[in-house]
Amino acid sequence: MAFLIKAIGGIAALILLVITLLGSLITLGGFLLGAIKVLIVVIFVAVIVMIVFSILRDRSRRHHEVRDI
Repeated sequence: MAFLIKAIGGIAALILLVITLLGSLITLGGFLLGAIKVLIVVIFVAVIVMIVFSILRDRSRRHHEVRDI
């Protein structure tokens, strides 16, 4: 009888451990997805800023070429 109770307790402990680990995995996955979303937004903003600087630099060069001629 004692062996049966120990076996049931062990199985219950394993099940609870698996549930806890799955919860932690889901939390980690959510954090990683959030981090990836933030990274995508940062990269997008960086590309837009680079495009704007490129356009402004080109306008400045054309303006200086017109002055030099």
